[in-house]
Amino acid sequence: MIYLLGGCSTTVNIKALQPAEVDRAAFTKKIAVTPFQNDQVGLSSKIEARVASKKVDGKNYFTTISRRDIRKIIEEQKLQNSGLLDESTAVRLGKLLGAQAMISGNVTTASFSDTHYQATRTKCSDKKCKTTYEYNVPCTKRVVTLASQVRMVDVEKGDIIFADLLHRSRNWSHCSDDSSTIPSSAQALDLLSTELANAFAYKLTPHYVDYSVTLLDEPDLEYTDDQKKALENALVYIERSRYDKAERILSRLLEESMDQSYVAAYNLGVVKEVQGEYEESKSLYELADRLTHKPVEEIDTAMLRIRRSIEQREQAKRQIQQ
Repeated sequence: MIYLLGGCSTTVNIKALQPAEVDRAAFTKKIAVTPFQNDQVGLSSKIEARVASKKVDGKNYFTTISRRDIRKIIEEQKLQNSGLLDESTAVRLGKLLGAQAMISGNVTTASFSDTHYQATRTKCSDKKCKTTYEYNVPCTKRVVTLASQVRMVDVEKGDIIFADLLHRSRNWSHCSDDSSTIPSSAQALDLLSTELANAFAYKLTPHYVDYSVTLLDEPDLEYTDDQKKALENALVYIERSRYDKAERILSRLLEESMDQSYVAAYNLGVVKEVQGEYEESKSLYELADRLTHKPVEEIDTAMLRIRRSIEQREQAKRQIQQ
């Protein structure tokens, strides 16, 4: 979506593919999540559900092995499930399950604490509020903390892909005269476990991000009236997601300038970037950069961004295709 605001820059949102934060994890497509130790908040089941639901381009990214199958193998093999599986146990269990990676863990903290205090309020003494008085109301501040050690082991290589302490803490305050309420400790821990599961699954999966890019809407050369109108029309077509029309207009504008208008080159580069044609976009940004005689922030930013976007997309594609 593009925004045309009076007195403000014209911007367009671009959707770009990013690689998983944990590169090796993204290459393991078949995953088993064992029950976590001390897991009173259902964190392991939420991680399993969140990993199983991860999609890229509308397709499930991971295949997860059912918890029933995991429990069955653990019982049959008389394996000791201590929460965090060591590498040898994870490899043995993973091979029996046909998994590429095993996720295990131990919930180390699931706690809450309440602090009681008084808050001062002011109230009118009369209808016209000529005088006021103060009074106190009882309040409670609730702090909830959840932490878990999580480990992901590569079944084939027998080493650790990921190991970290995942942590979340939130606080809520409530006074007796508030209309809202604070969550119970169980509700709060459930919320934090969901957040931890989402954050962990996000680390493992390629994903799309949106970012805003500023277009150039002022001519850099002596445009004719028709060319000025063409530039305005191109921006309107971008607003309507008519990138085909915007591309034709900007291409013609660049051609008419004998490839000397960095505004036309840059804006055409943005259109190409929106369409995912990164190499063409990079060439146009490089042309715009050569045509400038002084730094232009939008072009400098674009030069850095497109190189990074090309690298990140290639890395994400390698993860997806593995």
